[in-house]
Amino acid sequence: MSDTFTLLEQLISRPSVTPADAGCLELIEQRLAAIGFESERMDSGPEDGRVSNLWSLKRGTHPDGPVLMFAGHTDVVPPGNLKDWDSDPFVPSYREGKLYGRGAADMKTSLAAMVVACEQFVTAHPDHRGSIAFLLTSDEEGPAVDGTVVCCQRLKERGQRLDYCIVGEPTSVEKLGDMVKNGRRGSLSGKLRIKGVQGHVAYPQLARNPIHQSAAALAELTAIEWDQGNAYFPPTTFQISNIKAGTGATNVIPGDMELDFNFRFSTESTPASLKAKVHALLDRHGLEYALNWVLGGEPFLTPAGELSEALSQAIAAECGIKTELSTTGGTSDGRFIAAICPQVIEFGPLNASIHKINEYVPVDQVEPLASIYRRTLEPLLL
Repeated sequence: MSDTFTLLEQLISRPSVTPADAGCLELIEQRLAAIGFESERMDSGPEDGRVSNLWSLKRGTHPDGPVLMFAGHTDVVPPGNLKDWDSDPFVPSYREGKLYGRGAADMKTSLAAMVVACEQFVTAHPDHRGSIAFLLTSDEEGPAVDGTVVCCQRLKERGQRLDYCIVGEPTSVEKLGDMVKNGRRGSLSGKLRIKGVQGHVAYPQLARNPIHQSAAALAELTAIEWDQGNAYFPPTTFQISNIKAGTGATNVIPGDMELDFNFRFSTESTPASLKAKVHALLDRHGLEYALNWVLGGEPFLTPAGELSEALSQAIAAECGIKTELSTTGGTSDGRFIAAICPQVIEFGPLNASIHKINEYVPVDQVEPLASIYRRTLEPLLL
């Protein structure tokens, strides 16, 4: 059993369902301490839902040398119905060339590979010039309000320098290394309440049906081209996720209707511009409404540069393929790190099984992932 698999199995065995850490950070901190890292806990949040955060730093021989940070999360999504799993989600299980367990892909394999990559790098290069850091949280799969965002604010306040960051999100699609994320779209959500007047369906003249009134406006919202995207981002998208109206009776016109929607937006749009367009459309249709907004995250982008080049070369050397830079997919903690670090890249194993029953990672990708992380460190920190 290699060092990477040993650590990976230990991490999967800990049921760290968000926001629980279940001892994962303590395990990682012990491994990092053995190779010279100095660690600090930055736990945050209420006592009944305390979020575990770890900041760890190994300084290089030159104080002005670059700093590369590995970032990630120990928390996992709930496993769901245990009867649907072919094996216990918190007991590492091997079948047909795959390692199964909750968090295997998202993202405990990345965490194990990052730690081992640093162990190998420090052993081979004890006098490395640049510094290495870790920023880990148990609050990525949850609300994400007491995790990475809190740590980034503290690091900003103390003037901590960061030059590069690799977030271990599972980005590979068909084979290890075929895709890395050099940015993410922003997320803007709205909760809309259309106000009507409740009444009897036989007397519509005495009521005001919010479903009927809003139908044209909603159809228009779903058909708008918000922007055309750009060289890095696909066009902004709008999706309605929930609609609720009515009392459950078939003979009652509802008095109001509530719906949830979300924008995943490119850098061609802003939260302000999207909000203004939605309000203008609703007003034009003469609707009486209330609308509450939640900004989940601004878009971020790392143009091709030193970090993406080092990672691309490492992937080519280890896997023999040319990687693709992409900004597709959901949000990640990279959106918080980008505010204090100029170059942020996400890279990890296959994402085909993330959040699914029988989550897995291909066994033959675990050690190569650690090697890619190690190879990326060499041109940047030596």
